[in-house]
Amino acid sequence: MMHISRIAIGSTNPVKCNASQQVLSALYPHAEFVPTSVESNVRAMPIGDEETRRGAFNRANAAMQVTNAEMGIGLEGGVQETEFGMLTCAWCAIVDREGRIGIGGSSCIRLPNSIAELVRSGIELGAAMDQLTGQHNTKQGEGAIGLLTDGLSSRQEAYEALIKMALAPFLRPVWYIS
Repeated sequence: MMHISRIAIGSTNPVKCNASQQVLSALYPHAEFVPTSVESNVRAMPIGDEETRRGAFNRANAAMQVTNAEMGIGLEGGVQETEFGMLTCAWCAIVDREGRIGIGGSSCIRLPNSIAELVRSGIELGAAMDQLTGQHNTKQGEGAIGLLTDGLSSRQEAYEALIKMALAPFLRPVWYIS
């Protein structure tokens, strides 16, 4: 496994930073984590898996470049229209200086129609959830997942699962050689 002394996180959102540190510190216990404000270069509320995944990759790559870290991680949440209504989606991208790319995604939950309508009108999911609950900045806390599951799951837990999946090429590099 490549020596990693610095890991750039493509966000300063505490939920994304905590999830990244929780998972990656087990593999890289001596690494410095550098939360970095970078652009996703996608819409503020990405629509569909492709745009959301691209946002995660853009964040990971930009954070690694800006901080000169050996590894970058990007997490991006979005929404997608399906035959069941609007669902959340989330993606993680992990990149390193050797050119490896890990991708993990899922965290789908059907949104209530009232929230979906707000999102369709151009309001970000976090702001829509704030309106629904009367709370402030829920996306930096339990997020839509935590609120909609009444605390059974959380945004951080969802991101931790994505990060673990995105690590596959780093944990089993021989299987990913092309």
